[in-house]
Amino acid sequence: MLNSSQIPYFTLAAYSDSGLIKYLFFTIVMFLYVLTVCSNVLLIVVICMNRSLHEPMYLFLCSLFVNELYGSTGLFPFLLVQILSDIHTVSAPFCFLQIFCVYSYGTVEFFNLAIMSYDRYLAICCPLQYNTLMTFNKVIALIAATWLYSFLAVVVTISLSAPLQLCGNIINKVYCDNYSIVKLACFDTRVNNIYGLTSTCITVFGPLILILCTYIKILKVCFSGSKETRQKAVSTCTPHLASLLNFSFGAFFEIVQNRFNMNSIPNILRIFLSLYWLTCQPLFNPVLYGLKMTKIRSICKSLFC
Repeated sequence: MLNSSQIPYFTLAAYSDSGLIKYLFFTIVMFLYVLTVCSNVLLIVVICMNRSLHEPMYLFLCSLFVNELYGSTGLFPFLLVQILSDIHTVSAPFCFLQIFCVYSYGTVEFFNLAIMSYDRYLAICCPLQYNTLMTFNKVIALIAATWLYSFLAVVVTISLSAPLQLCGNIINKVYCDNYSIVKLACFDTRVNNIYGLTSTCITVFGPLILILCTYIKILKVCFSGSKETRQKAVSTCTPHLASLLNFSFGAFFEIVQNRFNMNSIPNILRIFLSLYWLTCQPLFNPVLYGLKMTKIRSICKSLFC
């Protein structure tokens, strides 16, 4: 029995020998990563360089795009290396580093979407008080709190998992996952499980409850308001809802797959769905907001036309 700091590496058992087709997988993943980086960097630069976009909604979007870069960089380069490798192992320190990146990415994503819904609620339901309620300092404080809480929550998660005595080193996934390591423990992991479930509930249901409450209020205003109010709500809330639903679907499956036996589902489908929330969301958001947000779309058009 060794604790995770004494185990030199973990083996990722979800990979299989794909022969020459691995070069096709590598090309596809590389293309998605380059596209993700370029699209997110483009929108970050557009928002930062244009004073007309220095508004709360676009600053929250900038934080979201930075998070997409952060999350995809925590996964894609690792996948590219593993796809071409014949031996699918990862050192223990790097494994925990990836867990930190992936888990903090997911936490920031949920909380960022929550504060974006709160911002839309103030803009639509309290338009006259909006500039007073959503000041620049408040925007920075909300963004900073989102990132700080996410980092601290994941640090606690890793600090509970790292000292565990493990009876194996095989992870049945294509990337490192905290609960997969916890399941390798030889002794009682009650503290890890309690903290993991509590942290997951706070990270997922906390933001979702806030989002639900804000959208109920927005819908009430839309039904009783003018046509202009409804159009404003639809134009700004539609991409937010689409992003939320897309990410929630991927995160939900990942949580369910970690906690329950999913052996009845084909392995290739499990791999695809476990990667969905980490690969599709970072590309989905910049494309969605770039096409739907009028100001961003017009500035991007002016750059390329």
